[in-house]
Amino acid sequence: MEKDTYKTLVTASEEILFKEKNSKFYGYAYPVTTEDEVKELLEKLKKEHYTARHWCYAFQLGTQQIYFRANDDGEPNNSAGMPIYGQIQSFDVTNVLVVVVRYFGGIKLGVGGLVQAYKTAAQMALEVAEIEERTIDVHFIVSFDYKNMNKVMRIIKEKNIQLIRQKMELSCEFELAVRLQEAAAVHDAFDQVYEVEIRYKDEK
Repeated sequence: MEKDTYKTLVTASEEILFKEKNSKFYGYAYPVTTEDEVKELLEKLKKEHYTARHWCYAFQLGTQQIYFRANDDGEPNNSAGMPIYGQIQSFDVTNVLVVVVRYFGGIKLGVGGLVQAYKTAAQMALEVAEIEERTIDVHFIVSFDYKNMNKVMRIIKEKNIQLIRQKMELSCEFELAVRLQEAAAVHDAFDQVYEVEIRYKDEK
């Protein structure tokens, strides 16, 4: 059966600090849904930590189609961004940005030391974050004449469907959110009702 839940952060995590041979690594985890949010958060952190040496990060967006990016921000290849992304994967979270800000302490850590430090800071940031499981929902638009309101409401109650918004006039329109696993059954239920139209929200 297709998986219809995902895990993400409820709110941004508290700042954590990991120290290694005089270098300081500040870790942050944020819930995000767009790349624009990622850019804004990175800009904010760069202003806060304007004397830092590196702002390395990884993010993952999406529930069914996954999009991710990892950035070493001047550290040796794959020594920062990918270890951070590895923690996003091991916590099994999505729609999330993890940033680790480094202040160089004068002692080089070597690639192995860097990988370990960035991984640890990312792990600590995700450990203090509140993670919750959510359902992947499909949104439907149901259109019908007012006289058919009872038929529509009966299905909504029977199937315990979440009503997102409603427009009640002579011709009515409801937006419904339905768990992915139940979407086909709900679509069929409305589809069989005379004079009631249902379509997926992104279809025009």
